[in-house]
Amino acid sequence: MRKIKVFAPASVSNVGPGFDMMGFALNKPGDEVELKLNNTNEIRIIKISGDSGRLPLNPEKNTTTGAIKSLLNKYNINIGLDVSIHKKMGIGSGLGSSAASAAAGVFALNKLLNLKLSKHELLEHAIAGEFIASGSVHADNVAPALFGGFVLIRSYIPIDIVRLDYPKNLFCSIVYPNIVINTIEARKILDKTFELKSGIAQAGNAAGLVAGLLTKNISLIGRSMVDQFAEPKRAALIPCYDEIRKAAFEVGAINCNISGSGPSMFAFSTSLKAAEKIALVMKKAAKQKGFGSKTYVSKINEKGPIVIK
Repeated sequence: MRKIKVFAPASVSNVGPGFDMMGFALNKPGDEVELKLNNTNEIRIIKISGDSGRLPLNPEKNTTTGAIKSLLNKYNINIGLDVSIHKKMGIGSGLGSSAASAAAGVFALNKLLNLKLSKHELLEHAIAGEFIASGSVHADNVAPALFGGFVLIRSYIPIDIVRLDYPKNLFCSIVYPNIVINTIEARKILDKTFELKSGIAQAGNAAGLVAGLLTKNISLIGRSMVDQFAEPKRAALIPCYDEIRKAAFEVGAINCNISGSGPSMFAFSTSLKAAEKIALVMKKAAKQKGFGSKTYVSKINEKGPIVIK
């Protein structure tokens, strides 16, 4: 092959108490990355669409090419690539846009060069790409974008990824309000220490969420999706946070949380009809506070990246 095009999905991270350690992939939205071999030894970004000119064309500063260069450097591969990136979701949406592009880049390169690397072997390079955007090492967007499904990051040193089973009737409603939140800044506002009682509550909720997923206990999932650490701080960055949560609960959401750093918020339900209704009232709640928004409804995406061309 001389060229390849790959789609990688958006993802919801943290999932309540799972700060930096839980996330799941979505069917939509997502990003597309196209790679084409060239006759130089240069990695060149030829085109970025859907970003309103916000993303760097410098391959050293872009998450997609950062991930690609990390992989090439590790295996001492000298090739030239023309890279096109098609952003299909908002930058800074809280839905793992940079992670999707990084995952798509390494997945595409692996297929293009027939390297036959496992997703576990690709992960460190996708994380390296994501680091360029977030300024920190975290995999709760990159891992689900690359592996698909619902993912637990048990450990970072060494990295240990566990794919969790979950109720197959889980639907996710997402509202992405027209609010700008910088991921790096959203991490800076978090406390550096944790009170013991809050740590115990957080651990209990995280364990409860895992247990609820594995046992298909919807009630346990719902009452475990409580964050003692990041969400209380980040809620202040989303002026319509309270209204969106209230609206979601009023029409039967299992629970409603911030996705990643925000501003996107997500709610679980157990049917497509319920999920669509929840998405609608979340959108209305944002509008009542003066914010336009986009909404998505999706089941959990089991596949992760796919070749589309």
